[in-house]
Amino acid sequence: MNKNNYVAIMAGGIGSRFWPMSRTTYPKQFLDIMNTGKTLLQSTYERFLSFIPNENIYIVTSAEYVSIVKEQLPQLPVENIIGEPERKNTAACIALVSLKIKKINSAANLVVAPSDHMIENVEAFKQNCLAGLEYTVNNNAFVTLGIKPTYANTGYGYIQFEKENAKEGIHTVKRFTEKPNKETAIKFFKDGGYLWNSGIFIWKAKDIVNAFRFYMPDMFDIFACGLIDLNTENEAAAIKHIYNHCESISIDYAILEKAKNVHVVPATFDWSDLGTWNSAWENFDKDSAQNAIAGDNTLMVDANGCMVHSTDKKLVLIGGVDDLIVVNTPDALLICKKENEQQIKEYLLKVKEKKGELYL
Repeated sequence: MNKNNYVAIMAGGIGSRFWPMSRTTYPKQFLDIMNTGKTLLQSTYERFLSFIPNENIYIVTSAEYVSIVKEQLPQLPVENIIGEPERKNTAACIALVSLKIKKINSAANLVVAPSDHMIENVEAFKQNCLAGLEYTVNNNAFVTLGIKPTYANTGYGYIQFEKENAKEGIHTVKRFTEKPNKETAIKFFKDGGYLWNSGIFIWKAKDIVNAFRFYMPDMFDIFACGLIDLNTENEAAAIKHIYNHCESISIDYAILEKAKNVHVVPATFDWSDLGTWNSAWENFDKDSAQNAIAGDNTLMVDANGCMVHSTDKKLVLIGGVDDLIVVNTPDALLICKKENEQQIKEYLLKVKEKKGELYL
């Protein structure tokens, strides 16, 4: 393994669209959503362990989740688990971990990835990442992994890329587009020159740090003031001060949409961002009636196309219904139409209004 290759796994999200399984105190990245016997974070860690040294794997999470990460990944050095004092989107997270790693190894070549994706064909994923790492080590470039669209999805960002003149299978990015409307998504899908933005990025640590200095000078200055304390006993206090003053903005807006040296590797692996119960249903093994079932004591009678997840021992019987999401936990039960899954966040506002924070 290359000792200069690192990965930063972002694991600070709340995962509210997977309620009631995912809670603010124990969100989806720490759960076995897909009923595989491993949490999403553990699966992500193991994917990278196949080509990144254990000591070079970092987890960036909310400070309140650090103990959960330690419990789920006891083999990881504790100093590699970074607790953010507040959520400030992906730019702050990436600036922090990049500066921290660069201070340890100025030649660091870094993959940044979410903790909650589902990826099949791990060998293909490894080869795509290694291709990106090989490219960035030899070029001042930012590489992202792009996913070939399978339909006109309006929930993902899109990457327009140069179809011709690919170098080593890596294409130049023309532009990023945030989540489009249906008409635009259909146009992108038919065009063939667009990929879904996976949110997986590759670059040299020093190059992304320099990009912050150039494109986000105010944020860079705030982080630079605390640089001396990174990787010391004063780190937590320094991060708290930094985060209290820095802007909340995504890495896409902060850097990638402005930079001229952005490239994309069209992925050769199957991918899902597992953002919703519908995406879980799509990736589950299903019975003959297209029901996806996680739970040992569930019966389906004249039910079709349902996503059912039950975590306790009581018998759950679903009868005479189609296309429902049913999520049963010891203290909360969700039943809604699959087509209404985007309203789960609105449902949670009603829960908060009527029941307070208890079930969030």
